Amino acid sequence: MDPITRSRRAVLGLGAALAAGVLAACGRGDAPRPAPAPPTEPPPVSPTRAAGPTATRAAGPTATGVGGEIVAGPRTRRQVALTFHGSGDPALTTRALEVLRAGHAHVTVLAVGRWLEANPALAGPILEAGHEVGNHTYTHPALPDLGAAAVRREIEGCRDVLIAMAGTPGRWFRPSGTPHATPLIRRAAAAAGYPVCLSYDVDPLDYLDPGPALVRSRVAATVRPGSIVSLHLGHPGTVAALPGILADLHARGLAAVTVSTLVGPR
Repeated sequence: MDPITRSRRAVLGLGAALAAGVLAACGRGDAPRPAPAPPTEPPPVSPTRAAGPTATRAAGPTATGVGGEIVAGPRTRRQVALTFHGSGDPALTTRALEVLRAGHAHVTVLAVGRWLEANPALAGPILEAGHEVGNHTYTHPALPDLGAAAVRREIEGCRDVLIAMAGTPGRWFRPSGTPHATPLIRRAAAAAGYPVCLSYDVDPLDYLDPGPALVRSRVAATVRPGSIVSLHLGHPGTVAALPGILADLHARGLAAVTVSTLVGPR
């Protein structure tokens, strides 16, 4: 057999072997797959123990105009931020303010605009007691289900009510119907004057009304220095759990402060 013929047969044999190997791999389900497309949004940054706010997503506005999101404050401080979604029976809010005053605690009330508009007498006592107010949309819809124009109206509507009733738009915006702000929501919030959206790392699910004891125990089990806790005014079980929550924080040497106090100035 001449050298050229031997070379051609070797090449054909190698090709057949490679083809058989590929077919065998496909049969086993372990053939190489294309690399997945890169995500359109960067993953959340892992919590750190830095001196500044922790567990943030894009902390502050980015070059594309998408605002940031904060989940917790510095873990180095013996402080916790209790945040309350402002809605429901105003008598329960008044009772909560009494409990907070007795416990020397300060909190952040993220008001639903329509609720604050219907109860204009609440803004004054909240601010005079040293608490701060923030924006939790105007009507409390499932914000991720809305288009850009509707999201903008919800945020700006509550902002305008806060300015009229409290004299301030508040520093913080928390979206309704989702624990985390989508890029669309963060863009609208930043455009409305809220460069950082507010999330949380402790959620006792008090809005499901599991009872005061369970609300208290869930907070105690998950809270730690720098935590931001999500709670709801207008739920009797939450208000009933509040004295116990404050007592538990005090026993652990954790002070209840506003979010702005926890994370510091802008």
